[in-house]
Amino acid sequence: MAIIQGILVILFSAWMVLDQQGLVLTTWFPIMAALFVGLIMGDMKTAMVIGGTFQLMALGVANIGGSSVPNWGLASLVGIYVAIRTTHNIADAKAVALAVGVPVGMLGIQLDVIAKLLNTYVTHAAQKAMNEGKFKKMNRIFWIGPLIFSLSTALPTALCVIFGKQIVSQILAVVPKWFTNGLSIAGSLLPVVGIVLLLQVMPVKKYLSMLILGYVLSGYLNMPILGVSLVGLAIAYYYFTTNMEKSAAPATDNGAIEEDGDDFDE
Repeated sequence: MAIIQGILVILFSAWMVLDQQGLVLTTWFPIMAALFVGLIMGDMKTAMVIGGTFQLMALGVANIGGSSVPNWGLASLVGIYVAIRTTHNIADAKAVALAVGVPVGMLGIQLDVIAKLLNTYVTHAAQKAMNEGKFKKMNRIFWIGPLIFSLSTALPTALCVIFGKQIVSQILAVVPKWFTNGLSIAGSLLPVVGIVLLLQVMPVKKYLSMLILGYVLSGYLNMPILGVSLVGLAIAYYYFTTNMEKSAAPATDNGAIEEDGDDFDE
């Protein structure tokens, strides 16, 4: 069973980066990766707690213009696998996931850069085949690109699957205590940084009242996140339908919106 789980996790890591390059299933998001790894490993609660932590780190971070950013989806996947294999205590599992996942996520920057550099040679080789009129060869060459990207996540995942417990033991044995404590503190701060980055690109000033409402519901009334989300959905739906009605309303000669008319009789 453990072997099958390891193989499925490696295959999922290869698929995840392909999804990130252009597909629309969003399995490369940490929380989505946690969902599937949790199903594979049979411990959904631990997986979602760890995935939620890494998802908060990923808020507001995007590889715009071909730039490379920490691969928090890979970090979530590897962290969850190693944590569930190492311990069944959620608090300990979260600490293990951060100790292993954060370095792997940062390593993802270098692996992404290497994959993109190698794919430039693939592109030139495919272009050369096209110029020579060898279109079947060109199509075969193009398959190398997804393979390179798949290996950029499948290889580190395979190493963690094969040497999971040993890697954790070696890291904890070699790395000083103050450094692991620092990683735990950083793991607690990075979600806050992600939320701040997200708020910078959102129209906070325009909808500040909504932000305060959400804070009151969560912080003072202890409403679960699903309840807060449903309240936000209801408000968003109201704003959307109201604006649609305003934009569809006919205008009078002086530019004012005509509120009475046949269109609104029903």
